[in-house]
Amino acid sequence: MTKIIGLTGGIGSGKTTIAKLFEAEGIPIYISDEEAKKIMSLPETVKAIETVFGPEVILNQQIDRKKLAAIVFNDETQLKVLNEIVHPLVKKHFEDWVQAKQNFPFIIKEAAILFESGSDQFCDKIITVTASQETRIKRVMQRDHVSEQEVLERMKNQWSDEERIAKSDFVIENENFESAKVKFYEILKILKNL
Repeated sequence: MTKIIGLTGGIGSGKTTIAKLFEAEGIPIYISDEEAKKIMSLPETVKAIETVFGPEVILNQQIDRKKLAAIVFNDETQLKVLNEIVHPLVKKHFEDWVQAKQNFPFIIKEAAILFESGSDQFCDKIITVTASQETRIKRVMQRDHVSEQEVLERMKNQWSDEERIAKSDFVIENENFESAKVKFYEILKILKNL
């Protein structure tokens, strides 16, 4: 049975960087956010979101991500509603994906909100990637071309590093890529022997 290893961390912690290291080792990676974006562009998902959030969040038959984000990142109830539409679809997609990867000893499920969505309960082991808040804010501002305030708003909807670490099997401090890489290879060795 293929083991599911959860890979999580706050926005800007460098989860994707660590995921790429796994990928370079030939380990299948499921990037939840990317898959969710694909699922959100399916006509049936667009329709469901339009029904709930109204036509103002739709632009050229697609979801206007900026408008939808403005609604859900400032309102916990609305975020919960959106997650109730998208999460079951992503969960089903992930289950099908895992079925197709049964010849691998383990796969990586990268998800920013692994704990918040309850997906952690389906993981055999969990790795949390951390970095200082200052570093994370800087990374996200550069990557997404957003203000510090917008980054802090997004962070507000995620668990703290302390909460994540308390429920994780491994932690990779990703302040410095070289030391993060060393820790990655230590963990990889352990996972290969599960």
